[in-house]
Amino acid sequence: MRPVTELGMVREVTVDGAGAARVSILLTIAGCPAARRIEADTLAAAESAAGVTSAEVEVGVMSPAERTAFIERVRGEKGTRAPQFGPDTLTRVITVTSGKGGVGKSSLTAGLAVALAAKGLSVGLVDADVFGFSIPGILGLSRGGETAQPTRVGDMILPPVAHGVKVISIGMFLGDADPRTTAVSWRGPMLHRTIEQFLRDVWFGDLDVLLLDLPPGTGDIAISVGQLLPNAEVLVVTTPQEAAADVAVRSALVARQTGQRVIGVVENMAGLAQPDGSVLELFGTGGGALVAARLSDEEHGEVPLLASVPLSPAFREGGDTGSPAVLSAPADPAAAAVLGLAERIATQGRGLAGRSLGIAPR
Repeated sequence: MRPVTELGMVREVTVDGAGAARVSILLTIAGCPAARRIEADTLAAAESAAGVTSAEVEVGVMSPAERTAFIERVRGEKGTRAPQFGPDTLTRVITVTSGKGGVGKSSLTAGLAVALAAKGLSVGLVDADVFGFSIPGILGLSRGGETAQPTRVGDMILPPVAHGVKVISIGMFLGDADPRTTAVSWRGPMLHRTIEQFLRDVWFGDLDVLLLDLPPGTGDIAISVGQLLPNAEVLVVTTPQEAAADVAVRSALVARQTGQRVIGVVENMAGLAQPDGSVLELFGTGGGALVAARLSDEEHGEVPLLASVPLSPAFREGGDTGSPAVLSAPADPAAAAVLGLAERIATQGRGLAGRSLGIAPR
């Protein structure tokens, strides 16, 4: 995130003798989805300045030349479209995968992203589940049949932000269609181009962590992500059920075939606490530990079980209302488990050997 003063978006600032400030700002395009937020933030910043008694914000639109300069400032190197998250990236890229659907992978990914952002990290989230996209709804970007739109500046796409996380999803590109009643039905080449565009044209800026919510299974998108991001780390999600564990292992093995490294397993939908203090094991027990054990070997080392997230009505309600429980109900057992997972991932070491740091001696 860079200030508007560095991006050529502030045309003029004046303050008269009585302390009345007037700020003229430029939006990238007419009808910019972020216009209200930018105007409100600018007004708040002006009003908080020392000596200012009142403030007014005037909003205009950039000329084509100003937009070109904006893109060059954002992207650097004259707006080239080099891959943002290639082998030399300093952004930690983590794909979240599962063998089968219905294990709560998207809710977990969204909660993890928000929890990492709440820790002060710069976080991006790609909803790579093109057929079953749900991240916009879980994060409150899709409500009442309308979904927040990214901002297009030339061929650059600026993603919406929710709870401090920059988010992109195919659900944001359906035009006026209601995402609740619209289905995407594409074959392999279209799927590959979509993921490629998300990683190339969507400008996330400098990120500490990029999460990708993958569709279940080992199909086209999993293979494309493996080809486009061979440097990515993999987080495997399963339920305690042994049948789910068997399939989860396969998704991790496919990721390894492309050179990605499995960093851990998360067991979701573990026991449901009862009023009398007992725990109802709806999906059995031990699936997460089973997956971790099967993925651990001499060649790849130990793959840890990073978290066991219990079933929780509050966690489910947070996803339904677009208010993640890690923020709205952090004491909830499931939210606490995801916050603990974020802590473990944030403090995990990662190898930077052989990667360019983007600096040179003088």
